[in-house]
Amino acid sequence: MNNENIPENTTHFGFKQVEKTDKASMVAEVFHSVADKYDVMNDVMSLGIHRLWKRYAIDCSGIRPGQKVLDLAGGTGDLAAKFSRLTGPKGQVIVADINASMLQVGRDRLRDKGIVGNVEWVQADAEHLPFPENHFDLVTIAFGLRNVTDKDQALRSMYRVLKPGGRLLVLEFSKPESETFSKIYDWYSFNLLPNMGKVIANDAESYQYLAESIRMHPDQETLKSMMDSAGFEQTSYHNLTGGIVALHRGFKF
Repeated sequence: MNNENIPENTTHFGFKQVEKTDKASMVAEVFHSVADKYDVMNDVMSLGIHRLWKRYAIDCSGIRPGQKVLDLAGGTGDLAAKFSRLTGPKGQVIVADINASMLQVGRDRLRDKGIVGNVEWVQADAEHLPFPENHFDLVTIAFGLRNVTDKDQALRSMYRVLKPGGRLLVLEFSKPESETFSKIYDWYSFNLLPNMGKVIANDAESYQYLAESIRMHPDQETLKSMMDSAGFEQTSYHNLTGGIVALHRGFKF
């Protein structure tokens, strides 16, 4: 991602340059549009592999019974359902998302599964989290950071609400390691994804934005450096599926 020569008051919305004050509402409209079909499209787009990526993140969480988890951009509750079981009745899982439509889908989905006791739902902006300092043992954000307007501010906000000894996990699309693989991935993203969105979700434009937003997201090393700058220590990342996705980890000490 190249941010050179971008006016200070603008940012990227996919490949478009927009006012920073407009991006959050534009992203909200995208996810309001796709909320009902979000899970189906995830399965189709990734051939179901997104479930393995999320399982790996959960396995790396180190979460234990009684602990507190903040799942940002929690969408339809995939991670929250697992964390609810891991933290147990004395634990707490808060799903925070800026988009009310996504929260409603997730709340209904977990209620249908009987998961209600230790999960709370909060509409919140990742850049200005409405939680106390040093509160959570774990903060996760899966496939949501690329949609945040000010990623540096969001990372600082996540650092603030983590307890000392807590960890952050960022699961996000990233940069493929192989140039050949990258070209195949680009062709798939810009030719097939919008068509899938049109057929399944009746929304090609939102999935065009998805493909573009992935390309504008910081690569693995850049995101690691951003986490360092936010205060995280022992930062690292692990590439999944050839770098299409990466899991970044950082700790607060």
